[in-house]
Amino acid sequence: MRLKDKVAIVTGGARGIGEGVARCLAAEGARIALIDIDGEEVEKTAKTFGGATIGIGADASDEAQVRAATEQAVARFGGVDILVNNAGGGGQLAIGGIGNPFTNVTQEGWDDWLAVNLRTTFAATKAAIPHLQKRGGGSIVNISSIAALMPSLAIPAYAAAKAGVLSLTKTLALELAEHNIRVNAICPGLLWTRAWEMMATMMKMAVPKYADMEPRGIFLDIVKRSVPLGREQTPEDIGKLVVMLSSADGENITGQAISVDGGITLRVGVI
Repeated sequence: MRLKDKVAIVTGGARGIGEGVARCLAAEGARIALIDIDGEEVEKTAKTFGGATIGIGADASDEAQVRAATEQAVARFGGVDILVNNAGGGGQLAIGGIGNPFTNVTQEGWDDWLAVNLRTTFAATKAAIPHLQKRGGGSIVNISSIAALMPSLAIPAYAAAKAGVLSLTKTLALELAEHNIRVNAICPGLLWTRAWEMMATMMKMAVPKYADMEPRGIFLDIVKRSVPLGREQTPEDIGKLVVMLSSADGENITGQAISVDGGITLRVGVI
């Protein structure tokens, strides 16, 4: 129970990585506020955790909404010790979204991807910092992506936003160190998410060899060919690292970007 009596906020917590992270935090004793733009779904998810978890519907890219959600979490649990900035994803995928090179990305699409994947981190962090300071310190973990670390021809706006998350992580680590607030980032590799299901569906239509395969099979084929360890990553893989970074085990780790990718990024630049 490394996080007994700690309070964690997880944005984008209704499903996927956010839900997996929250379950790992809960298993270590944390009380949790899940924040998600899908209010109905996040409340359903929170109920599966039990009484030490609440679900709050709010748009994490909207400073006023996420501030109000944070205050609601503080009113329920008495403070904040951990913030996990997980909210993100595909934005308006049809508007300059997945599969489009930079030259085809619209301004609307660009702005939407940055709002969903970078402004969310800004807004939730601004809301949480005063409460972390009141507790005498704490942990912020930003969920970035391996797309921030390598050329990403199919998702340039997403990659740029996630690279911005990495830069902000380092800046915040320095700024908040005097308050004993540690700030780190995690770069997940290949996880089966709604965005990946959409990409695999598009590949099914565009790539002849995938025409007769289901999206899940396409994803697993890409995993097999791309990941040195030969297996996909899971939300729990990310959650276990969040727990370590947010517990006493990570008390001297700050400003770091850690990839959980089965070794994918090792292939960059390999001849």
